[in-house]
Amino acid sequence: MTNTTNTDVMVSADSPPSEETDATVLTSLESLIKEHIKTIDTNRKELKKVREMLASTLTNDETYKLHEEEAKKAAKVKAATKQELLKLAENRLLADKAQELTSQIKESDEALSEYLREYQRISGSNEFETDDGEVREIVYVAKLVKKSSWAR
Repeated sequence: MTNTTNTDVMVSADSPPSEETDATVLTSLESLIKEHIKTIDTNRKELKKVREMLASTLTNDETYKLHEEEAKKAAKVKAATKQELLKLAENRLLADKAQELTSQIKESDEALSEYLREYQRISGSNEFETDDGEVREIVYVAKLVKKSSWAR
């Protein structure tokens, strides 16, 4: 038997999977998911309140307001200087190259993700060995998003 918390379902490693066990596990998972969604939503609301309180405290402090204004002025000077430097041809080329490389990396990451998903599906393995012998684990991050009204 595996160690579980009070919300987990205990399943023997020896017992074959059954529809009843699968249904129980699925029901338990649904309950855990709903519980976590509620906790996350509650924590987000609390975080919003705390951040508002902190922002209020900061904006009501005279020293903070003075430093914030000075920082805004310095940021404007910095932004203007950056724009002037980016007008130079060699710097513009570098910025364009950086943007192009960023785009290529994003596209390659997306393709790699699909290739790894297919590799894992076909091979059944969650590991991949690179040319230099390094073994890497294939991991996925799942997240829950609200369905938009047009997708229904």
